[in-house]
Amino acid sequence: MAKLIPIYTWNKNVIALNRRRKRLSRQPWFQGVLLLACVVAAMLLANLPWTRTLYREILETTLQLHLSSTDGSFDLLFPRDLTVEKFINDILMVVFFFTVGLEIRREVAHGELSSVKKAMLPVIAAFGGVIVPAVIYTIVNHGSAAASGWGIPTATDIAFAVCILSVLTDKVPVSLKVFLTALAIADDLIAILVVAIFYGGSINLPLLGVALLVIAFTWLLRRLGEKNMFPYIFFAIIVWALFYYSGIHATMSGVVMAFIIPATSRYNKAQYVHKRNRYLAKLEAYDGIDGEPFPNGPQKHCLRRLESIAHGTMDMSYRVEHALSPWVNFLIMPIFALANAGVEITDASYFNVLAFDPQLGSVSMGIFLGLLLGKPIGITLFSWLAIKFKVGAMPEHANWKLFFAVACLGGIGFTMSIFVDTLSFSGLAPEVTEHLRDAGKIAVLLGSLSAGLLGTLLITLLHKTR
Repeated sequence: MAKLIPIYTWNKNVIALNRRRKRLSRQPWFQGVLLLACVVAAMLLANLPWTRTLYREILETTLQLHLSSTDGSFDLLFPRDLTVEKFINDILMVVFFFTVGLEIRREVAHGELSSVKKAMLPVIAAFGGVIVPAVIYTIVNHGSAAASGWGIPTATDIAFAVCILSVLTDKVPVSLKVFLTALAIADDLIAILVVAIFYGGSINLPLLGVALLVIAFTWLLRRLGEKNMFPYIFFAIIVWALFYYSGIHATMSGVVMAFIIPATSRYNKAQYVHKRNRYLAKLEAYDGIDGEPFPNGPQKHCLRRLESIAHGTMDMSYRVEHALSPWVNFLIMPIFALANAGVEITDASYFNVLAFDPQLGSVSMGIFLGLLLGKPIGITLFSWLAIKFKVGAMPEHANWKLFFAVACLGGIGFTMSIFVDTLSFSGLAPEVTEHLRDAGKIAVLLGSLSAGLLGTLLITLLHKTR
């Protein structure tokens, strides 16, 4: 007869497992490993014979909200063209872009992009890391059907870059880790502008005008001192819907609204200390009332007020980012990877990055060379020019060899590159679009993997020769 585990032992094991899970999720490398696992899972789901069909059917399932009256006078299907894949790319990714916008805003306000002196080198380097890969891709695919994909190899994935840097530990100076993080954030901002300007659909000006009015009204609310979160969420949903149907990619609504969220707290330090001390005194005064153990009724009220005061001392922008980051990092991005990295390998040429077709061009070659060579060359060249003309300074304890090795990690394009790939090549025949996008995803994976391995190898070799 099996021995029963006592309930307290079971609870103890569950609590210990939960603590280990939380500690693991806080490791800087964990998100990159999770995304990599999702990429492998997506490729298996898309290519194994017993999961291939189900995988595509789930992604192509239509999602609709059906509203109708009992007498049949009112009948509405909304939206009419939303699939699971579009739900992930056009709705869930809005939350991702929203947190990216909050992160960019925080860095501009208080972080590595908060002053001209701090921002110049990573911003200039980011432009180099966008321009050179785009030029390489355009040279390879000029005049072909693949020409519009020039934006794919221009992005840097901060999750994988930070993951590799965390594994390399003391082999990279802290100054270069900060530089690469700031570069990736500036790179995200440029990628957002590229998507907004070049990868939207035809613009519906009346709807866009209404969206701008709603944005202006929300900004006015912030200027008037509105600190309640509900109005911002309500208007963010309206702006998303207007962007979705106006031709501006819906994810851009997340970035715009992120810059409007209030970044000032309700209480300053002096107000916080004054209110905290008042309620702490009341907490002591109410001790032992009615013989109830701590906390009694009045003390519970004091504790709730203390919690509210501490909550109000942190600005809404920080609270929202802190609340959303775990959902984005450990749910939305893995789901995005599962939905978009699964490419059915029907053509072995996807893995031949040197293959070229006069009509279709070579998405693979353009992306692969753009990520592996264009990103580090662009980042290093533009940084050298910035330092040469004294508009930027070399990070402390770094040299050009190590700088180039770290710049190679900028060629890890994964999330944003795959996202741009899903928007590219519209206007072509459906089968051509699907072929180019699938080839692009494989090239992003191969290019990102190669850039990560090259950067890691160079950093390791340079560390051994020091």
